[in-house]
Amino acid sequence: MQTTGRGNFGSRLGVILASAGSAVGLGNIWRFPTEVGRNGGAAFILVYLCCVFLLALPVMISEFIVGRSSRSNTVGAYRTLAPGKPWVVAGFMGVLGGILVLSFYSVVAGWTLHYTIQSFGLKLMGNQDFGEVFNTFVTNPWKPLVYQFVFLLLTHFVVARGVESGIERFSKVMMPVLLVIILLLSCFSLTLPGARDGLAFLLKPDFSKVTTKVVLSAMGQAFFSLSVGIGCLATYASYFKRETRLVNSALSVCAIDSMVAILSGFIIFPAAFSVAGVQVDSGPGLVYITLPHVFNMVFENIPFIGYLFSGLFYILLLLAALTSTISMHEIATAFFRENYKLSRRVSATVVTLICLLLGTACCLSFGPWSEVKIWGMGFFDLFDFLTAKFMMPLGGILITMFVEWYLDRKLVVDELTNGGTLKVRGLSFLLFLVRWVAPIGVGIVFLNELAG
Repeated sequence: MQTTGRGNFGSRLGVILASAGSAVGLGNIWRFPTEVGRNGGAAFILVYLCCVFLLALPVMISEFIVGRSSRSNTVGAYRTLAPGKPWVVAGFMGVLGGILVLSFYSVVAGWTLHYTIQSFGLKLMGNQDFGEVFNTFVTNPWKPLVYQFVFLLLTHFVVARGVESGIERFSKVMMPVLLVIILLLSCFSLTLPGARDGLAFLLKPDFSKVTTKVVLSAMGQAFFSLSVGIGCLATYASYFKRETRLVNSALSVCAIDSMVAILSGFIIFPAAFSVAGVQVDSGPGLVYITLPHVFNMVFENIPFIGYLFSGLFYILLLLAALTSTISMHEIATAFFRENYKLSRRVSATVVTLICLLLGTACCLSFGPWSEVKIWGMGFFDLFDFLTAKFMMPLGGILITMFVEWYLDRKLVVDELTNGGTLKVRGLSFLLFLVRWVAPIGVGIVFLNELAG
């Protein structure tokens, strides 16, 4: 199902920044530091980097191959490359997964929008019980819904404008701003008293702490950090021009994503080590409860810098969330546009309305609908469980198997070498990673996640 008039990314920089924006998200800024804190610091980071380039990179390249060779959405891609075969189920799983992720992710993004406004309004400073502040907000029957709705509209606005005028243009603005903010915050954090201890934790590896559990955690973080396996990178790749270098682009995306994750550690650990008794919590507990406390304690004698640090940090979260939600939205938007012959604006509106409906259920599962359970989980936890534990790892396994075990080897090599015009160093090794290492590694992550 190749389509015409789909649009393309206009430049190599646009390809890299949009794809990196798809990968960079809240998981880089709160999940990565949490995993580092739990698993031994610097040693975990080294294992993580190995997993990124040996496990996640091959899956990303596989998505790029499927997307660009088909020039279609995830469902259309499998219909084009494997007509009449059951592989198309993987494409439908990507569309459903993108909708489910956007539905619950937009809830957290709405929290971030609220905290950004509160931070610049000076309402996150002072002696407060930030756990109670957070709980009061998320259980409110309507406030989180308003912020979620506003955030979905921001996402809709970008996607509805198209590939080059919307996604690429905004990525070229948001990603550099995100990188500048994270560098500024890292510099701020490294000047704090006690920062040296936090820095040592991040830079001095203790390999005695590398256990099977640490390796498995690093594999899982590498896979989920890059948002591979769900189809957003395949969708973006369908807008790549023929001259785009797939391997180089994938390496650049992995490098940017890893840099953001590691710099997040440079923000959080020096700040946390400067305050006695502070633990690096996971998920919302870190960014909405622990860090406001840290900002207050560290900067109580220099309030202007404290306000600035807090505000910039939540803007960083907001940009990371927005670049990710745009890519998730585009998976389903491309599907509706191309399979049902709708305009981009109508397709984007359909997706936004679906995600608003499902997202409302996720949002209310913290408040008025907290007693509504499916398999013992509220809507938010259920959508998270289905996508993180099943859809993403299964998608990663399927797409690598599809590329190396089903597609014609000539087509794969042609995509990687741009029709034989490029020389790709280590091509045989890369294909070995795609054929054996990636699907086995992702399978291990899958089983480990289920066991957990």
